[in-house]
Amino acid sequence: MSDLDALRLEALTAVASATELSEIEALRVQYLGKKGAITSQLKTLGQLPEAERPGAGARINQVKTEVDAAINARWQSQTAIAEAAKVQASAIDVTLPGRGLQRGALHPVSLVLERIEQFFHSVGFESVVGPEIEDDYHNFEALNLPAHHPARAMHDTFYLTDSLLLRTHTSPVQVRTMESQKPPFRIICPGKTYRVDPPDPSHLPMFHQVEGLMVDEHCSFADLKGMITEFLRVFFERDDLKVRFRPSYFPFTEPSAEVDVQCVHCSGTGHCRVCSSTGWLEVMGSGMVHPRVLEMSGIDSEKYLGFAFGMGPERLAMLRYGVSDMRHFVENDLRFLEQFQ
Repeated sequence: MSDLDALRLEALTAVASATELSEIEALRVQYLGKKGAITSQLKTLGQLPEAERPGAGARINQVKTEVDAAINARWQSQTAIAEAAKVQASAIDVTLPGRGLQRGALHPVSLVLERIEQFFHSVGFESVVGPEIEDDYHNFEALNLPAHHPARAMHDTFYLTDSLLLRTHTSPVQVRTMESQKPPFRIICPGKTYRVDPPDPSHLPMFHQVEGLMVDEHCSFADLKGMITEFLRVFFERDDLKVRFRPSYFPFTEPSAEVDVQCVHCSGTGHCRVCSSTGWLEVMGSGMVHPRVLEMSGIDSEKYLGFAFGMGPERLAMLRYGVSDMRHFVENDLRFLEQFQ
């Protein structure tokens, strides 16, 4: 019994001073394991007189229970301390300033699209969108481009089936609007378009267009010229910007005109390669809506007139920001994009 009392005191002292969970578990094995010092005392009962064995066994079990309780209590207290330290280590000081986030920027083409929409919304136009997968009728035939029309050679088209294709312009949105609404209306149709063009400094297989349409009882080419001229002066922030309209041909407008602006790089002097030394830059096409296009959409061409125009935001972005290669807009080079922050 003297050995047992010594083991009890030794175990309780060791447990009380243990600070690590691994150390506490080692003490459990050392004293209460199958070969532990206190557990081994049970094996000595056979050496005692038979009358003393029950009392000695009860005393050994009492010491085991006492040491086990001390170990469990120490384990729980040290576990609580460890958890508290862990929580403290991961605590967030809400009074500290937040982590700085890198400021992003809109894509230059998105900036141009916003600028275009802002102007036309201010003069009564609304934005309308339509499907990028179009049928042949809305993309070509309803725009006075039947299957045999030579102007179809102007479009290198991505065909999905014999009658479905990726739209080559946003003009089909105008057709769908004329079919579903009654004039008068003013709309612009921003969106993505697709043509089989290999990427080069001035072409991409996917690009954006913004086309506009106005249909009313009193609508003239003079209205078209005035609106387009004002838009270009606002867009390039040049009140003195010179604009000219050159006669051209589009199947869906008559008369038709290409729109040029005074070169924004050399101020029209012709002393730069951007305008090929002409002093002028082509920026869009325009014209009065062909009567046949109105009639195919169910609009009385005797009562209503309309004008339409179309521009490429990538082209305008190149001119506005001095970008020499259209491929920069799709290469996602951060050195290029960060300049627009």
